[in-house]
Amino acid sequence: MRLRLWGCVGEDRVQSQTATIVIADDHPLFRGALRQAIASVMPKARVVEANGMDELNTTLGQERDVDLILLDLTMPGVQGFSGLLSLRAQHPELPVVIVSANEEPTVIRRAMEFGASGFIPKSVDIDSIGGAIGAVLAGDTWTPPDVDLSATEDKETADLVRRLGTLTPQQVRVLTMLSEGLLNKQIAYELSVSEATVKAHVSAILDKLGVDSRTQAVIAAAKIGVTQRPSPASAD
Repeated sequence: MRLRLWGCVGEDRVQSQTATIVIADDHPLFRGALRQAIASVMPKARVVEANGMDELNTTLGQERDVDLILLDLTMPGVQGFSGLLSLRAQHPELPVVIVSANEEPTVIRRAMEFGASGFIPKSVDIDSIGGAIGAVLAGDTWTPPDVDLSATEDKETADLVRRLGTLTPQQVRVLTMLSEGLLNKQIAYELSVSEATVKAHVSAILDKLGVDSRTQAVIAAAKIGVTQRPSPASAD
């Protein structure tokens, strides 16, 4: 229904727009497919590509007028929803659409709860991708029409989703590195900050998530797909 509404009232305006769209995906062939879909909707659009989270952050530091990000959930520097959480915290005004091979309804609903403006499965055709992009640029949201977004999480999970949404971009990065088993001194080196700063971030993460240890924080984040599950060797 959203695609039909977009075609009726917003198609001409979207096609005439000159917008900058960033594709963040580490698969060149799929980036090419997204370029083709964008061209079908917005021939005047400017497309910038990034093959990982670091490159995406660099791009956003250089590009001041980005109108939309198309973000894969699986690429270098991203674990689950960590990239989405970081982008929503750092650029709350910038629409982010998830483009993923994972089509589970729970994943789609959770992406929207974390602030995505849309969710496009990689299995849909180019016309649908173009229509979804056009809908979001016209101010709407878009998800697959057969996905029920009204289903609710249990109270504990819903509270955890809310708590994770309060993390700052740097705290999301620290949490991601904790899930990789890195020590404070290793995280400090990677982020070019002091160990004391890392400890402060860890303390803030534990407080915001309402847990008592780093391991509990990693397990909690992994439970709803923000990071990967910790390995058995992970230490507290």
